[in-house]
Amino acid sequence: MKVGLFFGSFNPIHHGHLIIANHAIVKKLVDQVWIIVTPQNPFKKKNDLINEYNRLHLVKLALEDCPSIKVSDVEFKLPRPSYTINTLVFLKELYPEKKFVLIIGADSHENILRWKDGKKIVEEYELIVYKRRGFDIGEPVSEKVLKLDNPLIEISSTRIRESIKAGESIKFLTPDKVITEMERCALYKNS
Repeated sequence: MKVGLFFGSFNPIHHGHLIIANHAIVKKLVDQVWIIVTPQNPFKKKNDLINEYNRLHLVKLALEDCPSIKVSDVEFKLPRPSYTINTLVFLKELYPEKKFVLIIGADSHENILRWKDGKKIVEEYELIVYKRRGFDIGEPVSEKVLKLDNPLIEISSTRIRESIKAGESIKFLTPDKVITEMERCALYKNS
């Protein structure tokens, strides 16, 4: 089984994330997608994130009706900050029968060789690179790069957080179950 690993803070998850994950499956690039919720990305400030268990819970709610897209808390069990290479090695040991592929944005593709053991990642793993406005996939970092012909989605977690703080509606930006839970727990209102 070929599994696409879609890493991120998902702070919060939104329809753009879900469309990209689903698109990789629909285009038959992977059999499943695992959303890997990252407790602490080495490139992001911790104080910008709500609690990782709240983010994990929101992803679970978003995926309740998506059998081919799963959520994973694997990085909750690993040292922080979370480095992709460490997670890949850990998952390979846990699931030797699965073929893991990374799903990354064109912005990450541009910088992947700067990641911890980035050269090893591009040598050993296939990359599915999705389009992001303002970033050109350009010359692939390896022959194992597949370009995902995804629709460009102008939704960002940052914009959702800003809208919540401003008291604006986020209807249609993230699943209704996620909105209801964020309202119930007053998530992002004061962060």
